[in-house]
Amino acid sequence: MITNFLLSILVNFVPIILAIVLHETAHGYAAYWCGDNTAKKYGRLSLNPLRHVDIMGSIIFPLILLLSKTGFVFGWAKPVPVDFDKLRHPKRDMFIVASAGIITNLLLALFSSLLLQLTRYIPSELLHGIISLFLMNMIIFNIVLAVFNALPIPPLDGSKILLGWSDNTHIQKFLQADRQGTLFIITIAFILPMLLRYIGYDFNPFGTYMIKASKFFISLLL
Repeated sequence: MITNFLLSILVNFVPIILAIVLHETAHGYAAYWCGDNTAKKYGRLSLNPLRHVDIMGSIIFPLILLLSKTGFVFGWAKPVPVDFDKLRHPKRDMFIVASAGIITNLLLALFSSLLLQLTRYIPSELLHGIISLFLMNMIIFNIVLAVFNALPIPPLDGSKILLGWSDNTHIQKFLQADRQGTLFIITIAFILPMLLRYIGYDFNPFGTYMIKASKFFISLLL
């Protein structure tokens, strides 16, 4: 019983923690290389998951998705603090910092896919199954996290990648609307589909995007 529980943690929980923690750490290192040491000062250049846990994104939101049976589960960590005024080339470096997390997740998925091809040489059937499932979850969770963060909604990376170059006052206010963006994501991902299902409509644009986009990229690796 204990062995099965530990194996379940290993193959299901560890991959998503790695995906989230390495995503955020990549932001911190990218900012540090571009001249901003804020993440380092606050101890966020760390692989310790406890330094990156966000109550809403790491616990509550994934639990909501799990209980609502949306067909996918994901989350996010506490954003790494970045002082964009310290970046040597603010517009260029903002793009680099914002892209770092998504690129890291895609590289992790690709690397896991390559390792998955080598599992055929593992003689033990049990070990083959455990390692294969772990790597498949690494691919799935990293792709889902990358697809999610690519959305152009603050505080997600996609908003800064798409609009971070602009000096327009309204766009800058939009990029800083983290709380409103988070509420919008919760509404469109959970509350709206639930209300529509209650009145007989099966309409879930967020879930459709997440599932179809993730399946497309996963199919390229498996």
